[in-house]
Amino acid sequence: MVTLNRIYTRTGDKGGTRLATGEEVRKHDLRVEAYGAVDEANACVGLCRLHAAKGASGEDAELDAMLGRIQNELFDLGADLATPDRPGKALGWEPLRIVDVQVERLEHEIDLLNGPLSPLTSFILPAGTALATYLHLARTVCRRAERIAVRLHDQPDEAVSPAAIRYLNRLSDLLFVMARHANRADGDVLWTPGATR
Repeated sequence: MVTLNRIYTRTGDKGGTRLATGEEVRKHDLRVEAYGAVDEANACVGLCRLHAAKGASGEDAELDAMLGRIQNELFDLGADLATPDRPGKALGWEPLRIVDVQVERLEHEIDLLNGPLSPLTSFILPAGTALATYLHLARTVCRRAERIAVRLHDQPDEAVSPAAIRYLNRLSDLLFVMARHANRADGDVLWTPGATR
């Protein structure tokens, strides 16, 4: 249970913050960067939901429901990343971690949405409908979060669960497929290599 009685604490005024374990770190710590990028991706998903909710079709409502669940899972992921697993340091509680079933659900949704789409003949531009464009924005922020999480995992004495990294990887794939799905009526906006030369 999370209780927030005060919004400002002044603990960050000198550039520091605390992880979920209570450990003090600098705000530019790679772990803070990782869950910060996840938080940013979550805000982008919120923008996507604005446009999915406005869609007249039942399929956009289905996307909105998927995105709503994903927003909650991104908070799970942020909690996972904010709670380092330090050897020899017992937490005293069971940390919230991303689990394989969450990754598998993303894979199922990728297959579901990708099935009816035509094969790609080119790379696509992050354009088309407002929903598709915001989904591409969310995808690129998700990819950045993934890169930071991998960089964190590669640091000595740091660890990120493999499921968390897989989740970010699959989520960016799902957001890509969702963007294509959102452009299904008018088609993808294809990249034309060297078109302006």
